[in-house]
Amino acid sequence: MGFRFWKRIKIAPGISINLSKSGASLSFGPRGAKITVGPRGQRTTIGIPGTGIYYTTTTEQPHTPRRGAAVAPPPPPESRLTLGFLQRLATPPEERELVEGCREFVQGNEENALEHLRRAAHLADGAYLAGVLALKKELLDEAAAYFALAAQKRGELGRWFAKYGVRPVVRIPITEELSAHVEPTYRGVLLALVEVHQRRGRWQEAIDCLRSLRRLAPEDVVVKLSLAELLLELKPEDKATCHQVVRLSQGVENETAVHTALLLYKARALRKLGLLEAAKETLSEALRRKKDRPAELLHALRYERALVYEELGERSRARRELERVYAEAPDYEDVAQRLGLR
Repeated sequence: MGFRFWKRIKIAPGISINLSKSGASLSFGPRGAKITVGPRGQRTTIGIPGTGIYYTTTTEQPHTPRRGAAVAPPPPPESRLTLGFLQRLATPPEERELVEGCREFVQGNEENALEHLRRAAHLADGAYLAGVLALKKELLDEAAAYFALAAQKRGELGRWFAKYGVRPVVRIPITEELSAHVEPTYRGVLLALVEVHQRRGRWQEAIDCLRSLRRLAPEDVVVKLSLAELLLELKPEDKATCHQVVRLSQGVENETAVHTALLLYKARALRKLGLLEAAKETLSEALRRKKDRPAELLHALRYERALVYEELGERSRARRELERVYAEAPDYEDVAQRLGLR
């Protein structure tokens, strides 16, 4: 679900779910009791709380704990995920397999974990975690089947994880600055399915999942942006598509880099519709805030404004924008060619 204007991530084949030690975890304990201190600094949360997905932006300000502050060690995973003899006898086979799969997961044995989770896939939580591991291993058809099964059993998601005090959290890096942290909810399953469908090249299915996510959380700006990007990528000249993108961006203000990016797609759609003055105003609004905006996003905004100026017949302004882009990124798009340098 990557945004195309960042070089690191393209719309196809999509981004990777990162299951490295720094990228995913099984947390233990009640919601809100776990504090993660990472090497990259402070995190700021955006998005809609209480939905099973939240987004964080990271700033490069390392956190140093107070001297002398006591840090309680977390309980070992084995204490929650080891069944005693009598407990094993009383636990249904599929639930045993889920517990074994979780234990292998936290110990880093992903192959063994997936084998256990395959046998636990009739449980919603087993299907969810099996889908995550299958996706990491590029077993896309298998991952799609597991996530679809988890979606069918959406009312049961999280039940067995809660029983054993487990909270699986998967981090999906969307850009260098933005990550989605996904928990086992119906919304989390849909987000994972978007990723699977994009990797399989099934764009309409990805769009359908994003539209379902929109119905669950209409104001989630990350989902709006992903949907706008995918719609314009597939049908950039289609008028109905452009109208949809403008509606997606209705009322959006330039609050974060994600909002700025959505304004970029709004401007592209307005230009395709021939509404050039509206496109110019939208881009000027997006460019008023440059702090904490990725350079690639600023280049994309200036390039788009140059195209608008060209279509308005304001050639000197268009050239000024292209020269600014070229000075910072000479290989960006066809800027050198438009400036007559190639």
